[in-house]
Amino acid sequence: TIDNGSVKYASVGLTSLNTMAYGRNFQVAVISGGREMYRLYNPNSGEHFYTSGAEERDIDVAAGWNYEGVGWIAPESGTPVFRMYNPVAGEHHYTTSQEEAAALVEAGWNLESDCAFYSADAETGMPIYRLYNPNAFANNHHFTPSEDEVSFLEDAGWIFEGTAFYGVK
Repeated sequence: TIDNGSVKYASVGLTSLNTMAYGRNFQVAVISGGREMYRLYNPNSGEHFYTSGAEERDIDVAAGWNYEGVGWIAPESGTPVFRMYNPVAGEHHYTTSQEEAAALVEAGWNLESDCAFYSADAETGMPIYRLYNPNAFANNHHFTPSEDEVSFLEDAGWIFEGTAFYGVK
């Protein structure tokens, strides 16, 4: 609701607000109770990278990464998502599975964060899908909330691995 120029949120999530200013209509994205997950793309390696840190986003953009916008909204609490880094292949991976994280560390990956961001509950969250590219040496996992992007990548030979974690609806 809008009351005297202030937006009041009834729940956590992402919504849009239609407004008019200076004789023009605008649609504004409004986030309540979550963290923006910035999506970046490295044109040299083909990796997509996700971070909630604006400073980390800006450093990567200055280093040549392309900023692709907000990938999804992560909740402020929930299930921790591990962020892993493979120093040999130069890629990142994200998982809620302690077993998968431990197996990757055993295989030589670095645990960059045991809570890079949070996953919402399956009952209330928006699925963030995970796909695997069997034709790439590195950077062969991709994460997206977009069913259209999932379909496009599957048509290009990627393997759908299911829901990796959940964002805020």
